[in-house]
Amino acid sequence: MYSGPFQAGDKVQLTDAKRRHFTVELTPGGQFHSHKGIVEHDAIIGADEGSVVTSTLGADYLCFRHLLVDHVLSMPRGAAVIYPKDAGQILVEGDIFSGARVLEAGAGSGALSMNLLRAVGPAGRVFSYEIREDHLQYARDNVAEYFGGEPDWWTPRLGDFGEVTTKDLGGPVDRLILDMVEPWHFVDTVKNLLIPGGVFMTYVATVPQLMQIMEHIRAAKCFTEPRAWETLLREWKVDGLATRPEHRMNAHTAFLVWTRRLADGVTPPRPQRRARR
Repeated sequence: MYSGPFQAGDKVQLTDAKRRHFTVELTPGGQFHSHKGIVEHDAIIGADEGSVVTSTLGADYLCFRHLLVDHVLSMPRGAAVIYPKDAGQILVEGDIFSGARVLEAGAGSGALSMNLLRAVGPAGRVFSYEIREDHLQYARDNVAEYFGGEPDWWTPRLGDFGEVTTKDLGGPVDRLILDMVEPWHFVDTVKNLLIPGGVFMTYVATVPQLMQIMEHIRAAKCFTEPRAWETLLREWKVDGLATRPEHRMNAHTAFLVWTRRLADGVTPPRPQRRARR
């Protein structure tokens, strides 16, 4: 990613007066065609972000480089992505810090991988396991396109997460995130790979999945009492006295489950629940 004036090779998002978005990759001599005329790439190259370019038919387009969120929502995908509203929760609640060693399984289309890679930085390490070769290829392609190549601090691997050992990783990891259909089958693997105090998060879509993973975490007796939540996002249309919520919203995408690994040999205190009346 770059800052400063647009350069050849940049992915630029053109936004028209109706807030419709069009993505172009700048090439010298290139053109963007639409029913509103032609935009010359050369008119954008060298301009500052936030500039306006006019088509041959007089249509104005606002120009900005792709943000990570734009890349995630527009990139090719083989599996459903972890949406920005959930990825943000994972980064904050999971305490993904610069220099952290993080493992994710499965990698899907690489949306969370990109967020993790930016958060841990070159001083950290992200291991991305995926059991499907086609999904892993989507992840590799999307990550490489965003970063301009695969980051040196990323280790994408094709394989069964249940067979991973600390030897494969060069030691335990600080954070571990699972995005798979039946994560409860791998609670013991998580215990073996995660450092004491490390954060374990899972991303599941349905209530039966949520119930299963919560009970398996509790039954393992090596984690804190798990928390579960979902994030609902609703935008607002703000226009003077016509201010109101948008008719459509990003509602349920998945549940997030959060817990921390206990020290070896420690039995967690039994949760105190209210007595039924």
